[in-house]
Amino acid sequence: MAVKKQINTAETEARIDTLDLPQDGWSAASRADALTRLRAMGMPGRRDEYWKFTRPDALVQVSAPVAEVFDNDDAPLMDGQPCLRAVFVDGVFDADASDDLALEGIEISRLADTSADIHWAQSLHGTLETAGQTPVARPLAALVTAFATDGLLIRVTGNPSKPVNVIYNRTSDDADVMLHHVVKLEQGASLTLLESGPAAARLGTVMEVDVADNAAFHHVRTQGRDHQRLAATHVFGRLGTESTFKSFTLTANGKLTRNECVLELTGDDAVAHVAGACVGDGDFHHDDTVFVTHDAVNCESRQVFKKVLRNGATGVFQGKILVKAGAQKTDGYQISQSLLLDGDSQFLAKPELEIYADDVACSHGSTSGAIDEEALFYLRSRGVPEEAATNLLTLAFLAEAVQEIENEDLRADIETRMSGWLERHRS
Repeated sequence: MAVKKQINTAETEARIDTLDLPQDGWSAASRADALTRLRAMGMPGRRDEYWKFTRPDALVQVSAPVAEVFDNDDAPLMDGQPCLRAVFVDGVFDADASDDLALEGIEISRLADTSADIHWAQSLHGTLETAGQTPVARPLAALVTAFATDGLLIRVTGNPSKPVNVIYNRTSDDADVMLHHVVKLEQGASLTLLESGPAAARLGTVMEVDVADNAAFHHVRTQGRDHQRLAATHVFGRLGTESTFKSFTLTANGKLTRNECVLELTGDDAVAHVAGACVGDGDFHHDDTVFVTHDAVNCESRQVFKKVLRNGATGVFQGKILVKAGAQKTDGYQISQSLLLDGDSQFLAKPELEIYADDVACSHGSTSGAIDEEALFYLRSRGVPEEAATNLLTLAFLAEAVQEIENEDLRADIETRMSGWLERHRS
């Protein structure tokens, strides 16, 4: 049953009135449809069931709050290693800073180039986002589908020799950015997609990923040390038979971040893993909202989320596994845990299972706690300083989520970034 809400028409129209809806080209119909849906849903509010832990005010207000451009010294993921770099500055593709987008086994174009009447992405743009609006409305995703004017359109027909590395840079203190990426993996294809960098003062993104039979999609993202960042990101995925979807996100700082992931397993023997690690300090609110639907036989899904919070930071996890009738042999696993490094931080969790098949193995768990004092005493008794010992135990806590990254080089990169954050934020 769809979650009902009271629509704030005035607030919704005020936001829409500040934006220009592109009217021409192959995306015009899907944009118009998204705008119609947005008006019907209205902007999110605190009374909405899936927003009760996170205030959406700053994400829906007419103008983006000014956010100082942070002197970002975090290198892009896999910096110096072979990658196809696609760079965006304040939400606009920067061809001069990017690599040549031609690569065997992959076709890349821009959402900004929509003047043609026909494009392969026409059948996908807004399609998975629309499907992901049921049973839970996601109006900020519809907003992006309607109004985002740039993004990457990636069609993978083979096995590219290197990852696609999307790098976001920011120069403006009031950059209000919306980006919409569409990724289509044909049968048997594979792709590793990386994302990193401070994109905007306020960021809204949608990524639609269609993974055909026997295809594999690997996604690793960092949301780095942009302290005043506001972000609402959405990933919508559809998985075919014997396909693989794996996504990991590391978030360090940012004022308000909400990452939504909505996946539908439509083909037998599909595998979907979604994981995240976040480390937050002070004025930090981080929300992971995940919805995985099993609609095929013998599929596997994992949701693994770990949050380290200190100095009044807040972490939220809302995760659901829906097993439809007929989706027998489902293996669904969900775990969300927080490590609170002081008494002022909090972790709010809403794990859910909804099962309509009788031959399944599904589990969920959520815990919150402090540093293990016995383990800390053990390390200190062997000469490890308290701060270093705390960092070691923190990294061990985050390890289960990081292990979801298959590529060893990427996993090592993420571990190095987490260690650096902990060193910079010693008590």
